[in-house]
Amino acid sequence: MTGLSEKYEKLQEYLRSLGSVAVAFSGGVDSSFLLRVAHDVLGDRVIAITATSRSFPERELKEAEDFCRQNGIRQILVPSEELNIEGFRQNPKNRCYLCKHELFEKIWAITKENGIDTVVEGSNMDDNNDYRPGMIAVRELGVKSPLQEAEFCKAEIRELSRELGLPTWDKQSFACLSSRFVYGETITEEKLAMVDRAEQLLLDLGFHQVRVRIHGMIARIEIVPQDFEKIMAEDVRNNIYLKFRSFGFSYVTLDLLGYRTGSMNEMGV
Repeated sequence: MTGLSEKYEKLQEYLRSLGSVAVAFSGGVDSSFLLRVAHDVLGDRVIAITATSRSFPERELKEAEDFCRQNGIRQILVPSEELNIEGFRQNPKNRCYLCKHELFEKIWAITKENGIDTVVEGSNMDDNNDYRPGMIAVRELGVKSPLQEAEFCKAEIRELSRELGLPTWDKQSFACLSSRFVYGETITEEKLAMVDRAEQLLLDLGFHQVRVRIHGMIARIEIVPQDFEKIMAEDVRNNIYLKFRSFGFSYVTLDLLGYRTGSMNEMGV
């Protein structure tokens, strides 16, 4: 198995070979690591492009902007309102493909306007273990995935991020809020806001890794099993219930399996 230092060198060499890159930057663990390494290697020949939409919480946007400012990286914000994409609201199984295709077309346009050669994104090897139709759009549009080229998995990215002093090394995993909906359930501005407020509440209460899946007007909370005891404390449980009801949910449930990626795909896609 390739060692971590060898993978890091391979990533640097690969990025160097690209000449200049635009990084699709969300502020998450993977894209932050990729952006930092790209900037270390290519300097001003790197730009970060961050999409803004209702599916992207304000806290995530602020963290992405802070990261670029603190590292001296030029960032461009691109409005990308998924709900305006034909068919997206109906939440089909290829929802992510529709979104990624529209987004990366916009990113490519900005990339070319700025004289940059290549668009890169932050998928890692672990992402191959789940249903990700958005990767089809990535490949169709010629977007590169350097972390996969260097065969990085998530744990390795976190480890090197910690060594580099990146604040994202232990950041919770995040996916756009539209991923909280059951396929076929209409995605609305109202329900996106409900999910956003619900997840922010859990984060404010000290839960580190959270998802609030929405089924009609039912909230299904996913947290790591180590936090089950904490959430079942009467004061915490009652607080969450009352706040979720005020957000618009009719019922509030806890998933007994706990947090995991891709739980909406477990019934088949």
